[in-house]
Amino acid sequence: MGAKAVISWKGRTAEGLKREVYARRVGGEWRFFARGKRYDQWQALEHPPLEDWLELLDAVQRRAARRLLRPEEPERLKKIIHELFPEAELP
Repeated sequence: MGAKAVISWKGRTAEGLKREVYARRVGGEWRFFARGKRYDQWQALEHPPLEDWLELLDAVQRRAARRLLRPEEPERLKKIIHELFPEAELP
């Protein structure tokens, strides 16, 4: 899938600090990376929070609607989120 499989966004941590996050699809799984400032090193997130998964789901749904990702990708991602966070209500 190449560069289309990289999705990034900006947000804040639970403590209120700014951060950048990106997710990359490698094989059949999504890997998350984060950094605080522009020149900081990217750090892998072993267990990304639900908020990051929901941001990724939103971006994947928008890209699938524009035919930049396969149409089955949002459902596949919803299944992964439901397995990791069974109590979460997905759109």
